[in-house]
Amino acid sequence: MRFIAIIPARYESTRFPGKPLADMGGKPMIQRVYEQVKKAINDVWVATDDKRIFDAVDAFGGKVVMTSADHRSGTDRIREAYEKIGQEFDVIINVQGDEPFIQPVQIETLKACFDSKDAELATLVKPFKKEDGFDALFNANSPKVVVNKRDEAIYFSRSIIPYIRDVHHSEWLDKHTFYKHIGMYAYRPDILQEITRLKPSSLEKAESLEQLRWIENGYRIKIGYTDVETIGIDTPEDMQKALDYLIKMDKN
Repeated sequence: MRFIAIIPARYESTRFPGKPLADMGGKPMIQRVYEQVKKAINDVWVATDDKRIFDAVDAFGGKVVMTSADHRSGTDRIREAYEKIGQEFDVIINVQGDEPFIQPVQIETLKACFDSKDAELATLVKPFKKEDGFDALFNANSPKVVVNKRDEAIYFSRSIIPYIRDVHHSEWLDKHTFYKHIGMYAYRPDILQEITRLKPSSLEKAESLEQLRWIENGYRIKIGYTDVETIGIDTPEDMQKALDYLIKMDKN
């Protein structure tokens, strides 16, 4: 089975303009992401709408394709990039451009979801642990996922789901395994074409979660399980934490 990874990278960001080019120990962040993904997949591309990012990726020897600045989402950008690359693959993996510490084992877990011939789309979840505390579970920026017996997503929400009735919330993590969504996706090419033609759905608009559009239209999202935490970077403050983590990793 042939896999390709495409990393969408925009320059404009309300909270952190120029984020893909932010310096991380002598390398732009997009290079850190690219090199991590390369450990698990041979064919890796960056899809961008900005010449500065295009030139930076080209400078470190990465593959890069220019895409429109008008896309509503990273998924739409992935579709255009895949069409421009012009090669055939069995599965396309969408890796966020602000995940410089993504681990190869996470990508391998996502790839394994397609061992099932009926897999259309796939993503990752990580169990919340008791030591994470209720505040982490309550965080609306950390979507939760409910999974069925077939390891498929039933629903994604910024709220805590399920609600544990007749139990104080301080005990919820003892009573049930809650899953945190890890924002990597994989799609079969024909499914990617189909989902990017869908109009925004009512559930998607309510929660501001694109994957709800797919579920609301009947698509099945296969779930891979990981215990590896990711460190996404949304703000300059997040970057400082990431740099501290990078220094700690280098020492080890």
